[in-house]
Amino acid sequence: MKINYLIVSILLFLSLFSFSNEKPNIIVIYTDDQGAGDVSALNPKARFQTPNLDRLVNEGIAFTNGHSSSSVCTPSRYGLLTGRYSWRTKLKRGVMGSDRDCLISKGRMTLASMLKANGYHTAMVGKWHLGMQIPGNGPKTRDWSKPIQDMPLDKGFDYFFGVPASLNFGILAWFEGRYAKVPPSMLTSKKKNDRHVDYRVMPPYKDNNGSNKGFEVAPDFIDNQCLTRFTDKAIDWIKTKVADAKKGKPFFLYLPYTSPHYPVCPLPKYKGKGECGAYGEFLIETDDHIGRIMKLLKDSGVDDNTLIVFTSDNGPERSWDIRIKDFDHDSRGSFRGGKRSVYEGGHRVPFLVRWPKGITNPGRKFDAPVGQIDLLATFADIIGLSLPDNAGEDSQSFFPVLQDKSFQRLPIINRADGNSDYRYAITEDNWKLIMQSKGHELELYDLKKDPAETKNIAAENPKMVKELTEKITKIFVSGRTTKGKAQKNDTGYWGDLTWITQKEYDQESIK
Repeated sequence: MKINYLIVSILLFLSLFSFSNEKPNIIVIYTDDQGAGDVSALNPKARFQTPNLDRLVNEGIAFTNGHSSSSVCTPSRYGLLTGRYSWRTKLKRGVMGSDRDCLISKGRMTLASMLKANGYHTAMVGKWHLGMQIPGNGPKTRDWSKPIQDMPLDKGFDYFFGVPASLNFGILAWFEGRYAKVPPSMLTSKKKNDRHVDYRVMPPYKDNNGSNKGFEVAPDFIDNQCLTRFTDKAIDWIKTKVADAKKGKPFFLYLPYTSPHYPVCPLPKYKGKGECGAYGEFLIETDDHIGRIMKLLKDSGVDDNTLIVFTSDNGPERSWDIRIKDFDHDSRGSFRGGKRSVYEGGHRVPFLVRWPKGITNPGRKFDAPVGQIDLLATFADIIGLSLPDNAGEDSQSFFPVLQDKSFQRLPIINRADGNSDYRYAITEDNWKLIMQSKGHELELYDLKKDPAETKNIAAENPKMVKELTEKITKIFVSGRTTKGKAQKNDTGYWGDLTWITQKEYDQESIK
């Protein structure tokens, strides 16, 4: 009896050890231009319902002070995948086109490369928008028989299906691996959208005829098929990995959708749903596709140990004001500004995490700051990995929040990006300091008392201004936010750093 009891005890211990160290499957769902007010569980006044996103809120954690690292697309995607601010790279302003060197440099750790090196299957399905090297130089010189280089398959992903960039950047086709399924051999331009204030990308298309004018487009490409095709491919890929996941080899899926970014083009079957016009219908359609992913996880028996992160690359596009006027729906969540803005509406976005097996006391809201840039350190923490000094320099693990433990974020940096406004802001706890620039004064806000940023209190709080200025300067010149060996930014001083001179920057960087 003693021997049998000992054996049982050892087996029980081993099973518990295995359970506690079982790596979760991970899915990151990334929408495009979705505001903090576009999740019905978080906005009592929402004019449409998002039941599947609401499930993530009710069964996980809603980070109500969650931030993208920029207020536009490319920089936020770089930060999410690398745990490093994009302004440390050569891209100081704006976004990238479809065809150029990838912003993620060779050898730079990404979510995918880190997880792949630690036993994960990895896939990216959707919109990339970080640059890729496409053969040829414009429609006249393309050779679609040659493989695309410097793209997701070179950044840690085993599988890729998607589009190179936003649909208004052209080179539109269904790319799988390094090739277009059907080459973009035709040309088109933006067409009138009868349902929204933007445009459509849909047939009829024109023959190329040696022209360089217009978007390069495949004859089978239609803008309103993106969400369906992306979800179908994601589901097909997950199905091939379920058996391995149950045997201890998990999967990681990065699923960046193209909605609700322009063109707002919900499928006809969604017409009339909700009370917010085509925009609301587009988000209802997006929510349905997320529901398809969640159903697959449940039906496949891997839901319990799959960690889902849902968030958006920046706040809502400028048409948010039309929705307020026409439908009484505020996509910004009552925050100031929207896409491209340094104010909260530009980068405070939906940020939801669900993991049935790994979250203590689900159904919580967490109101302190956290960033998408923190995913790299968080996933590393979950799988028991320590990041090297030259990876995830600005990434801090929020794994303690999932365990319902205390957590305090180091200062977060955000920036405006557009309309001649390229200011930086630093947020620590409730305090947010927006640095001055040409035509813009220094601004300080207490976000706890004034989340809509209505009253600039910089003049009344010189000590706080000084303290935050010193902290943002250190973050910029040391090449990192977190503790560790100082790292170099990819360039030297640049003109948007209005609060520090080039001489001061160079001197501080040497230390």
